[in-house]
Amino acid sequence: MSTDFGRPPLAAENQDRVERRLKEMRDARGVQETLRIEWRGQPLQVEVIDMPVSSLYYNPGSHRIRAQRTHDPVRDRVLDEEAFSPDSQDYLHHLLQALPADPSKRDPDFDTLLESLRKFKQNDPGLITRDGILVNGNTRRAALKELGEASIRVGVLPPSCTWDDINRVELSLQLRRDHKRDYSYINRLLAIDEQLSFNRTYADIAQEFRTTKRACEQDMWVLATLRDLVERSKSGGIQLQLLDFEDHQEKLKELHRRYVKESAASKEKADVMKESRLTAIVLGFSKTDVRLIEPDFKARYLDQRLPDVVRTSPAPAASAGSVAIPGLNRTVRAADPSVADARALTDSVLKAKALEAAGAAVPAQQIVEAAKTFSAVKTAVEDALEPAGKDARVRKRKQAAPDRITDACHDIEQCITDLVYARASSSLDEETFDESVLKLRESLARLSVESARSIKEPGDGVTWLLRAVQVEGS
Repeated sequence: MSTDFGRPPLAAENQDRVERRLKEMRDARGVQETLRIEWRGQPLQVEVIDMPVSSLYYNPGSHRIRAQRTHDPVRDRVLDEEAFSPDSQDYLHHLLQALPADPSKRDPDFDTLLESLRKFKQNDPGLITRDGILVNGNTRRAALKELGEASIRVGVLPPSCTWDDINRVELSLQLRRDHKRDYSYINRLLAIDEQLSFNRTYADIAQEFRTTKRACEQDMWVLATLRDLVERSKSGGIQLQLLDFEDHQEKLKELHRRYVKESAASKEKADVMKESRLTAIVLGFSKTDVRLIEPDFKARYLDQRLPDVVRTSPAPAASAGSVAIPGLNRTVRAADPSVADARALTDSVLKAKALEAAGAAVPAQQIVEAAKTFSAVKTAVEDALEPAGKDARVRKRKQAAPDRITDACHDIEQCITDLVYARASSSLDEETFDESVLKLRESLARLSVESARSIKEPGDGVTWLLRAVQVEGS
């Protein structure tokens, strides 16, 4: 069930205003504006009216700022208790203007929206309950408030609207493909997780989120991993937040694909690679750098370069064998010490990053030590990536398939240039060109078949190829 935040102070006044304006609109002549929404599984046209910007309330349960609420833990707790108080609404107003990855900074996309509303006014209506709670259009209301506009156009939901309805309608509107401003990555993960908590199936969620069941499962693996990292970053009362990983979407997706593939051969090696890549992600390395980290990266390249402050003592040889289960007179295989070492390194970097970000909340000496640890590990990883990159380039030469695609792309780019010159001189043999394009279609179809057979966890590029050929074939 969705959280019930109750009714705002001006609920009765807003209800009277909504009813009056709906009646005025129905009594007026001419074509009336409506908004089409999904309401309890069915399409519904709701009427659109003007409402004062100052009388409406931001939705405290909005998925748009779900992760960003934790930016200020104190105000976040107050928001749960008094969602419609002036302080809570001011906090929501701030978050709606903030950069998703760093709510202390203003989002350039918000300034773009502000400028658009200043020049062209409001194009699409928002959506409210009769109590005056914004279900859709929260960011637009924030922008109009900043511009000093008196009113906002909004559709009005039926009187029987509940908080569950608010939640479902907001999702259906925000997830439309034509929506101007998508959810941030972390907020999308949280929205999918919330739907799972309502006992919905992956298949249903995938359909609503315009994605695939496999992609939803990948998203939940990433979210579980991030929650684990947040928990492991705790140092006293300081810890990282989910929004600290907002800018790492592609790296995390690639990590999942590689982890699944590596796990099929060796779970221990996959775990070591996962921890090493997570360390690099927390340190802020690029996607191309993270790709260089293989299961043997830590042992082969990194360990000898690590500073003493984060080195772990070698595990006793016996620990790599078996562990006795007390009372059962039985043994089980012990955890691989290399996994524990890699995990310990990740933990030290997580704690250092959390302390660095804490600022005045912790003693200055702790911040200095954390910064030294963070910088030293980053330098070590940077140094280790150099020989790892050289070896990766040697291995890559043995894998011709990606290079073939790259060469084909260069040829197509040249073909575009040739077409421009041929058009200028009217020298194009159109029949021959058409035959060549048909050959390209056949080649792409065969490439799609072999890609599906060879790649178990397709990335964005292969997924596009499979879908494009499927659509073309249908």
